Amino acid sequence: MNTQTMQSNPILDEKESNAVNVAVLDIGSNSFHLVVARIIDDSVQVLHKVKQKVRMANGLDKNNVLSEESIVRGLYALINIRDNIAGFHPDKIRIVGTYTLRTAKNANDFIHRALDIFPYPVEIISGFEEARLIYSGVAHTHHDQNKRLVIDIGGGSTEFIIGEAFTPHILRSMPMGCVSFNKKFFYDGYITKQRFRRAILQARQTLLPIVPLYKVMGWDNCIGASGSIKSILAVCKAISGQENNNSITLTQLEEIKDICCELEHVDTLNLAGLSDDRKPVFCAGLAVLIAIFHTFEIESMDVSNSGLREGMLYEMEGVLKNVDIRQRTAESIASLYHVDKQQAKRVQKTAMHLYQQCADDWCIKKPEFIQLLNWAALLHEVGLNINSKHFNKHSAYIIANVDMPGFNQEQQRFLAELLKNQRKKIDKKSGMFEQFNKDDFLKVLLLLRFAVLFNINRQDNPHENVKILVNNKQVQLKFKQTWLESQTILQMDLLNEIDLLENAQFELEFSGK
Repeated sequence: MNTQTMQSNPILDEKESNAVNVAVLDIGSNSFHLVVARIIDDSVQVLHKVKQKVRMANGLDKNNVLSEESIVRGLYALINIRDNIAGFHPDKIRIVGTYTLRTAKNANDFIHRALDIFPYPVEIISGFEEARLIYSGVAHTHHDQNKRLVIDIGGGSTEFIIGEAFTPHILRSMPMGCVSFNKKFFYDGYITKQRFRRAILQARQTLLPIVPLYKVMGWDNCIGASGSIKSILAVCKAISGQENNNSITLTQLEEIKDICCELEHVDTLNLAGLSDDRKPVFCAGLAVLIAIFHTFEIESMDVSNSGLREGMLYEMEGVLKNVDIRQRTAESIASLYHVDKQQAKRVQKTAMHLYQQCADDWCIKKPEFIQLLNWAALLHEVGLNINSKHFNKHSAYIIANVDMPGFNQEQQRFLAELLKNQRKKIDKKSGMFEQFNKDDFLKVLLLLRFAVLFNINRQDNPHENVKILVNNKQVQLKFKQTWLESQTILQMDLLNEIDLLENAQFELEFSGK
């Protein structure tokens, strides 16, 4: 395993009290990348970088099970990284897993063991979310208003985004990358024209479903953003002798391919500008890029030094300034599915009224639970237009399958399971997460269920009539006597709720006062 460390004066000026240190760790299919930065005066300054070559995607078998050897390689990489993030507050660090971890059926095994190395959760993000973050990183460092096609070749997947300024319009993640293609086409190190031909053909076939949409949308310029593309640019510069040229053409790619075939084996792949750690997967990345140039009819590609990690950093800057893209996402989905905003606000108010009373006793006083509960209240009726009888299931299906910028897979699933279980019988299989405790999930769920139940008549301010007391799994609801007596249907629903909550081992009592 090759380790590369780059530093740029990590010493902070103590006078800069408004500076905030943050860190992001990208657990990729080819490499693990850590970036430590500080956010000061609305700018992001990189302090420290660590890169670990792991090639975890090599360990995926045909059934998408990650080998023990690859898991151990990944864990050793985390051990080498952990000293660089020791002492960081969990709110100031974000760790994401991409293609290999979202594909591996036993990804949870790695995530569980990672928690023994440092106390920070590993988020698995979707291909859509990975593409969005990549575009954000490029957009923050390439300030032009043209429509652009951004391409990032990773170890296991390649992301394609068309956007303008800071807004992505189309995002796709395709299952092809330098590690997976190397494993399939250049597995023993031998380099031939036939192997290149097969790899390029496979990549072009993989791209066929998205090509028509991208060509209809069109773009003004193309930008590449990944280690594979940057390594190809370095070789282009070395061969041409044009160090100031920051673009790649198809002619250059074909020339490099011919040179690779002449050298015949990765052990003799001594190309000027190519680092030793990139050699094993260089030809696979080159084949993918050639296929992309042919398929999308690209004439020239500029290369960016920014991508996923920079996108994560700039998003953390937004979160630290209380600009959370997840709120915009939730509001957009609510509008798209014509949610009754007034009813959503009623449920939100009631849920927060209950939360404030029991968060301390239930040990769920965390900003993330407040956010998730609020978003669940906002979105609990997104499936109502499909079928009112089973709207909870339809709401859950929509949230589980819609693209949700800003949300990682666990947060999205947490919301979906809240919505599925907001009424009727609670699914015993719900609440099994890596980032979240099942008991915490059930407690948040109960607050949502009560909030939905109390607002069934769609009238304002029912929360003013209720008080909640909790002791572990014992819950007491105390209502204003006069109000409760007027709510005959609610009393029947609460009696039914007592039986339903037994399924989750909660005891519910209610009374007037």
